Amino acid sequence: MDPTTTYYSDGGALAAYMAVMTTYMFVWLIFAVIMIVAYWRVFTKAGEAGWQSIVPIWNTIVLLKIAGRDWWWILLMLIPLVNIVILFIVYNDISKSFGHGLGFTLGLIFLPFIFWLILAFSSARYIGPGGVATAAPTPAYAPPPAPAAVPATAPPPPPAPAYAPPAAPAAVPPAPEAPAFEAPPAAPEAPPAAPAIEPPAPAAPEAPAEPPAPAAPEPPAAPGE
Repeated sequence: MDPTTTYYSDGGALAAYMAVMTTYMFVWLIFAVIMIVAYWRVFTKAGEAGWQSIVPIWNTIVLLKIAGRDWWWILLMLIPLVNIVILFIVYNDISKSFGHGLGFTLGLIFLPFIFWLILAFSSARYIGPGGVATAAPTPAYAPPPAPAAVPATAPPPPPAPAYAPPAAPAAVPPAPEAPAFEAPPAAPEAPPAAPAIEPPAPAAPEAPAEPPAPAAPEPPAAPGE
């Protein structure tokens, strides 16, 4: 066997292996950055500090808190086969904590780099641990403020008004005098009776005057006179 051929064949295999590993590391780095961004955003939406998502082990404890589970569940994740069941339960609780169901839980498990980004940048809000809404904390009782202290020296009272006697009532006008009583006038006397006057006797009618006799006509004159 030619040692030169063996050298180049071994060098080619090594170069191919390094190329594959470099690609794998590059893809893994992109995946890690995506998951860090998604976890940071999910922690922030749940009311936790985002930097806690990049601290190993502590980020799992905070994730259990968001899911509504106790911190010691992290010990169950160290048991083979049991950790698969615990991972499914925790992811299902996280899904319900943001108002999603079983289908979204399967997406978080099998397509995490997609569904964690959806959970981080969607309009889903954090309801509470395990999907149970947490009641608003009751405000502490604060006693009402004490009234302001009264000054030791009270202001002097206002001076009393000077006494003024009431005005005398106006004089009552005298009552009008009653009119003197007068007797009613006597009834008028009856007028005297008219004297009896006899009507005069009617005069006898005069005889009508006779009309004068007509004058006799003169005889006509004779001709030639």
